[in-house]
Amino acid sequence: MDYREAGVDIGTEAQFVKRIISQLKFSRDDFRKLPLELGFTGLIEFGDYYLALNTDGVGTKIIVANEMKKWDTIGIDCIAMNVNDTITVGAEPLAFVDYLAIDSYNLKMAEEIGIGLNRGAEEANITIVGGETATVPEITKGADLSGTSMGIVKKNELVSGEAVKEGDIIFGIPSSGIHSNGLTLARKLFPDLHEKVRGKEIGLELLTPTRIYVRDIMELLKIENCKVHGMAHITGGGLLNILRVKDIRYVIEYPMKPQWIFDEIKERGNVSIGEMYRTFNMGMGFAVIAPEECENEIKEIIKDAKAVGHVESGHGVEVPEFNIIFD
Repeated sequence: MDYREAGVDIGTEAQFVKRIISQLKFSRDDFRKLPLELGFTGLIEFGDYYLALNTDGVGTKIIVANEMKKWDTIGIDCIAMNVNDTITVGAEPLAFVDYLAIDSYNLKMAEEIGIGLNRGAEEANITIVGGETATVPEITKGADLSGTSMGIVKKNELVSGEAVKEGDIIFGIPSSGIHSNGLTLARKLFPDLHEKVRGKEIGLELLTPTRIYVRDIMELLKIENCKVHGMAHITGGGLLNILRVKDIRYVIEYPMKPQWIFDEIKERGNVSIGEMYRTFNMGMGFAVIAPEECENEIKEIIKDAKAVGHVESGHGVEVPEFNIIFD
């Protein structure tokens, strides 16, 4: 099985998004948008700063939460999926608003979602300033949770990815598990979320909250003698996300060890190793690209960071160990 068979076609989705973007032509003159072709966040000029804006949700992970009757972690995922994108340009997340669509009133669910949002805000050091709840039973079955984050970065401290060059080292930071991507495929392979695998209900493993990288990255960016050249949040699309930093060649020689959930998905669905690395984070949730001389500083601040590869001239992402090449 692959992601497309499960119902998500990454290629068609990209075309879908391009159709929307092709119609977005209006922009204010006084708050100009920074025309970054790639990247993970939108930026507008604000005096000596750029404001970074992101919006994202937890996707079908909320179906797992509904089935397990456990909603106290998806708020963490909602914030994580936004702020982990915000920090890729060096912006510090400041404020967050959430949007919850429901089909009926479940007070236990409301309280637990609030618990997760509060915990995520604390981990990300961000303030939740508002939100919206919509009761739309004709549209939503169960619930859907999403949100928007705002961050800020000084113009002269922007990490745009343009500085990435041949010889740079790619440092991976581990994920906490599946995070909030690829759940459509995972659910197809584990229709009984209460099934115990390796002594744990599979639904509870899938609900492991997304790791939030904000505090580590903000601390790293304070180091004056180590200038980070680029950063990538490894979400849906797997290693293809690194190509959003800069169009160059990335060689992942020493991939991080995936958590056991990925082994189970691969074996259960007979999923090819290439499809696994094109769909899931495979154990690496965030990547920092920096000069080789930054290695000691990066590992001192982010204890579980690891040098996983390097940058070459050319285009694409390569994982030599598995003969994987993404162009």
